[in-house]
Amino acid sequence: MSRPPLPPFDATAAARKVQAAEDAWNTRDPERVALAYTEDSVWRNRDLFLTGRDEIVAFLRRKWARELDYALRKELWAFHGDRIAVRFQYESRDAAGQWWRSYGNEMWEFAEDGLMRRREASINDVPIGEADRRIFGPRPESERGVLLPLR
Repeated sequence: MSRPPLPPFDATAAARKVQAAEDAWNTRDPERVALAYTEDSVWRNRDLFLTGRDEIVAFLRRKWARELDYALRKELWAFHGDRIAVRFQYESRDAAGQWWRSYGNEMWEFAEDGLMRRREASINDVPIGEADRRIFGPRPESERGVLLPLR
């Protein structure tokens, strides 16, 4: 199984990889998302360390069970060879109705077949009011490639 585009990445391929990741994560389908990672993929997500698709699927199920109405935007930060750096923002609400905006950076490393073998994510959460939301569902076609302000 391969997952184009394949490394080494140029600017177009890296941007396509980032958009594909955003699209997949916005489905909130753990099994679908996990298919983009190698069987033995290694993750650091905040303070958690995961290895392998089974742990990734279990993590994503827990994540989306508590991060309701999750909607994500990713932007390409940098790329070189088999690596891509991304900045992202997502919004979600908790079971009590509090909305959150989460800001983060990810470093990705890919295997030759285009599957991600390593993901490291640093993430910070900020409570927001519902009126302050600006991410509503998957990115419309007209907004592809548009950067979000960091405020």
